[in-house]
Order: sequence, then C-alpha cells, then structure tokens
Amino acid sequence: MGYQLPRKTADTLFCRLREHYEIFAPKLFAGDGCFSDTDVIRYDKVSSLDEIEFDRRSDYSFKEALFAVNETLFYFTENETTIPSCTDKKLLIFLKSCDLHALKRLDAIYLENGPEDFYYKRLREKACFVLMDCGETCDTGFCAGMGTNRSDNYDLYLKCGEETVWIDCPSEELLSDLKEAGLNEAGETACAVTPNYVTQNKETVTLPKNLSVESFDNPLWEAYGSRCIGCGRCNFVCPTCTCFTMQDIHYRDNENVGERRRVWASCQVDGYTDIAGGGSFRQKQSDRLRFKVMHKIYDFEKRFGYPMCVGCGRCDAVCPEYISYANLVNQLAEEDAK
Repeated sequence: MGYQLPRKTADTLFCRLREHYEIFAPKLFAGDGCFSDTDVIRYDKVSSLDEIEFDRRSDYSFKEALFAVNETLFYFTENETTIPSCTDKKLLIFLKSCDLHALKRLDAIYLENGPEDFYYKRLREKACFVLMDCGETCDTGFCAGMGTNRSDNYDLYLKCGEETVWIDCPSEELLSDLKEAGLNEAGETACAVTPNYVTQNKETVTLPKNLSVESFDNPLWEAYGSRCIGCGRCNFVCPTCTCFTMQDIHYRDNENVGERRRVWASCQVDGYTDIAGGGSFRQKQSDRLRFKVMHKIYDFEKRFGYPMCVGCGRCDAVCPEYISYANLVNQLAEEDAK
C-alpha cells in the first residue's frame, strides 16, 4: 500500500527528514561538464526535491555516496593512528533500478568477498535507498537485456509530479521516520503505488554464455584496444567498478604525521599494475580492455553467479573515443554462438 500526497506536503516531509538523514541524489551542475559550456549530473547532497534530476540518468553513479573519490582511512603520528569519524546521520540515496542492482555487486565485492571492508560497511549500514522511475530508456543503456530494469528491494519508491507525489515504503524503519516527520498528519491518500520500468531499450546486448580461456586471444581485443587512450573514464562512471590505490600524505610541518587515503583508480590507466622491482602487468591497452570486459561478464559471474555489468550504459556514453562496450560484447556473443 502506498500514499498520494500533495507536492507541497511532500516538500515539507522531505525537509523534516533532513534532520535525521543526509540525502544524496543526482543533481545538475550547470557548466561543470568535461567540455566547454556542458553540464554534468552527478551525486551530491540535496536539500529539496526540486534539486533532484528525476528524468535523466546521472553521468556518474551513486557509488561516490558510499565510498568517496578521495577518502581518508586514518591519520597517523609517530605513536598512533586515528580513524576519522563517520556521519551520525542516516543516508538516503535516490537511484534508478540499474544502480540499485549495482548495489548488490558492491555488497558482494566489499562485504562477501573475504574480510568485510570496514569503511564501506559503516556507511552501508546507515543507508536507505529510494527508487526513482525510468519512464523512458536512456540512449546507451541496456538494462532490460541484463534483467536490471526492475527492482523490488527498495526502501522507498518516490514518483514526483508537478502537483502530486506518490510513495511506497516497504521499509518499516524508514516508514517510521516518515510518520515521525508527519506523514500521518499530511492529508495523504492511501492508494496502490507501482514503480514504472523500462521494458525495452534502444540498445540490445546479448551476453556470451560459453566463453573460455580461448576468448582471451580473440582479435577483437586488439581491434578495440587500439582505439583506447587509457583515460579511465569508463571506470569512474561505472557503478560496479571498485578499483582504488593508496596514497600516504605527509604533512609539511612534521613528516612523521599525515594521513593515508584511498583514491579511486582505473585498471585502464598507465601504472595501475606496476609492482615493486619495476615489473608491470597488462602494459598494452588491448590487454587492459580485455581484463575489464572479461571481469564484467566472465570472471565475476564465475565467482558470484551473475554478471558484474548492470547495463547502465554510462561507459558507452562517456568514452571520448566512442568505443562501445555494448558492441564489443555483442560481437563476442556472435562469435561464441558460432
């Protein structure tokens, strides 16, 4: 059972929720795109429903709300280390269905893949997730083919109209917080509320089902890799890429005092596979591209039982060389079928 509320009432509830939640959602940053006079949609804290971009896919995924691009793990002195404190508030994160499926991949990597990641877990336990509609397919997405166009494990579903807001809240904890914020006093109408989903994409992708180690020698890797410039943009916008590197920062006034940071990295850039002694793995761009794609559709699935890719299509949209991950996977599938 859901609720139908006047838009002004929903705005009031939203403001009251901010007393207990840090709210992250896709937000338009005008003029902050990679190129001149272009905009970018990325996740940031929002203070009102009007700030949220409901109709367009964000250029960057929600993952930076759970692990920052640049995150301090601990501060150190000559004698001790100190872990920075975490926010006292809960997190409320707005996302589309494909990103909600990506959350399952992140949980598998950070919480179910050996020792749990302390920094991810402490934020994850505070987080609730709000599902947003996908009324129309985005140009490069292929979520329907990946089975990620539908989600039912949300904490709150919210649909905004000009005068009306519809919500469905399966989470008892979040529903309790909404009632505390005044939901029962808001003049809402009980009604059936069902999320809208994309049923067909412009882009269609078929995953290969019989890949083997022989696929690693496919000439396709050289053909696509020769165009890659190793910028790493595909990794940074991907909701399931989790590569990072470590940086130790020593303060100028005392070189024995500083902090250790975890910083997003990319398996596509120079230096990522460098090791002590001067060694380096995957020096060719074709090898790096192969590693990324096979990890998404082969290695991860062998370990966890489902592909890592969720079909959001951000990698195709952001590539400056117009390399299509979707086309590459389709070609692999065609050759696999033969």
